[in-house]
Amino acid sequence: QVQLVESGGGLVQAGGSLRLSCAASGRTFSSYRMGWYRQTRGKEREFVAHISWSGGCTYYADSVKGRFTISRDNAKNTVYLQMNSLKPEDTATYYCKLVKGASCFSPGEPFGSWGQGTQVTVSS
Repeated sequence: QVQLVESGGGLVQAGGSLRLSCAASGRTFSSYRMGWYRQTRGKEREFVAHISWSGGCTYYADSVKGRFTISRDNAKNTVYLQMNSLKPEDTATYYCKLVKGASCFSPGEPFGSWGQGTQVTVSS
């Protein structure tokens, strides 16, 4: 089973940048497509981006396309989310997850348990 721990969140002004990290334990990390999701209190969790096991295929939600970049380093068992040009509406708790049923053109579904996430707050 893969265990995931998110980090890198914080408080940033609108227009700023943050890079989130997700450290995974387990030897099979490199076999999985990985994704980032976010949730604001009172709202459902929202898909942000995912990346294939090789890193060659990525898919983004329209709301973050062109501003966020997902990447991974399988040697370090880590997946990243570089967030640029942040907006107040990006404020949320961000989670990384294993993803199934996805392709380069569809979001798929997260599976496995949810971790603690990392809080991102963007001030206006």
